[in-house]
Amino acid sequence: MSPLVTILIGIVALVVVVLIVVLAVRYLRGAPEEADIQARLEEFAKRSDVPLSLEEIELSQPFSQRVILPILRGLSERLAKLSPTKTRESIDHQLELAGRPNNWGVTEFVGLRFFLMLLFGAMFFLIASIASGFMLALVLAGVGALIGYLMPLLWLRSKIRQRQDEIIKTLPDALDLLTITVEAGLGLDGAMQKVAEKWDNHLARGFAKVIQEIRLGVTRREALKNMDRSMEVPDVTTFVAAIIQAEQLGVSIAKVLRVQSKQMRQKRRQRAEELANKAPIKMLFPMVFLIFPALFIILLGPAFLQVMETLDIFG
Repeated sequence: MSPLVTILIGIVALVVVVLIVVLAVRYLRGAPEEADIQARLEEFAKRSDVPLSLEEIELSQPFSQRVILPILRGLSERLAKLSPTKTRESIDHQLELAGRPNNWGVTEFVGLRFFLMLLFGAMFFLIASIASGFMLALVLAGVGALIGYLMPLLWLRSKIRQRQDEIIKTLPDALDLLTITVEAGLGLDGAMQKVAEKWDNHLARGFAKVIQEIRLGVTRREALKNMDRSMEVPDVTTFVAAIIQAEQLGVSIAKVLRVQSKQMRQKRRQRAEELANKAPIKMLFPMVFLIFPALFIILLGPAFLQVMETLDIFG
């Protein structure tokens, strides 16, 4: 391949990469929220005494928001529909486990994968086409596309782990509050509402969703099971199973909550002890390969120089 063709391919790939990055950022930011739209309408009303029509308001928006973003969303929806049903259900379930970051659905996640595949594929192809031949550039472009395909999944799994860790940490405090409020005479639904109002975390939002579903006519049992499925945390599963069993057997909810709270605090203490026992092993690698060499240089360096000077090694 001639150098001129390689340069032209590199320029085209660079332009494609820049365009993909810009469009991906605009796409992932999403359409304006309802409050933003209302603010724009009020701003337009202040600027002009003549009321604007919907067509005029739409034409006042940027070209990318009126034309490009709808095309990208339509493309993402088609790509999502082409995916197997099990794949879509799996992605949707994982997004639910992650807490719906950025209010994403399957369409947005598939669109992100598509953009990153194009981005990394074009970047790898651009770098390889300048440094090597065309065939190697194609191979590396495929590797880049594979990396772009896997990155969103790794990010999503990281979000799931973060959310589950936060739920595990906040569950004992939430159970303490549930126990206190129920023993004070408040019902379980009211106690869960208190938890939802007191904190702003994933567990509190889960209880808020349970209350919302109950108000919409879902039974408490099904609402709690839905919360358990949306978290997949063993401690939450144990809590939900205990509450459901207590309701079926007519056992006092306050006593069950008291026992659950005590068990969760014991588990928290055991996890802390387990992490403390693992700390020396995790510190072994940086100590052996980073701290000890520097310490040996500081301690033995002067003595080594004196020995070399005594033996007149430097002449």
